[in-house]
Amino acid sequence: MAPKPLIPPGLLRGPFTTEDARRAGLQHWHLRGKSWKRISRGIYAPQAIHADPLCRLEAATTRLPNGAVFSGLTAAWLHGIDVTPCDPIEVTVPPHAGVSSRAGIAIRRSAIPEMDVVRLRGLPATSVARTLADLAAHLSLAEAVVMADAALHARRVRLEQLRAWADANRHRRGIRRFRLVTDLAEPATESQMESRLRMVIVLGGLPRPSVQVPIYDQHGRLVGRPDLYYERQRLGIEYDGAVHRTSLPEDNRRQNLLLGAGVRLLRFTFGDVMQRPETVVAQVRAMLN
Repeated sequence: MAPKPLIPPGLLRGPFTTEDARRAGLQHWHLRGKSWKRISRGIYAPQAIHADPLCRLEAATTRLPNGAVFSGLTAAWLHGIDVTPCDPIEVTVPPHAGVSSRAGIAIRRSAIPEMDVVRLRGLPATSVARTLADLAAHLSLAEAVVMADAALHARRVRLEQLRAWADANRHRRGIRRFRLVTDLAEPATESQMESRLRMVIVLGGLPRPSVQVPIYDQHGRLVGRPDLYYERQRLGIEYDGAVHRTSLPEDNRRQNLLLGAGVRLLRFTFGDVMQRPETVVAQVRAMLN
């Protein structure tokens, strides 16, 4: 019978160094067992949690200089936005920080005022406004708006706070792009794919639709809230995602009520939005004319 592996309880909480392991009674050969996973040079974690993003971020802090903060999509994830945070891990360091490249970490150099730094889950990260401004500089316009919509809808920040941040940083490089993102953002948007559908329409040159407008029938009863809506043309536009497949009967009932209230409907899928945007624009344009 193989000996029971030595697993000190103090090493089960998160990443640890080889020195931590030595103090807990482990030798280097212990760390080659199935109980542990090497994250980076000299850093290990329990096998059960090594894939957890927070574990990977905690491990990354041991490889970064003083003043480094998580930024970009990594900071967005720490703020509660549904993105992939570790592909790669994004970090901003002060301009003169003595740090070279790190495997699995994208490092940017920029001044980081104290007011732009917060602590989330015990880790330093850029504030919501600074995070969205950074994303506006590095993502496409559509994806930057998707991130802003998500942060606003989750009430991580208010639109007026973003605009105040832009005013306070009016000389910052890329601030015009960030202002455009705030102008296009819609706090009422309920999913990232709804945001992408709206941006396909707007960037396709069509009028900007309203978002989540309540529609009432002739008796004053609420019959639905289309994802996007053109009031003058009585045109509703919906994104059909995975949730739609599990709630088809209720969605069909709602669609019938909307049609009965005189609202025309267009429905689009992931493939339409991501692979055939020109078709989406053409179909919406035809219904608006």
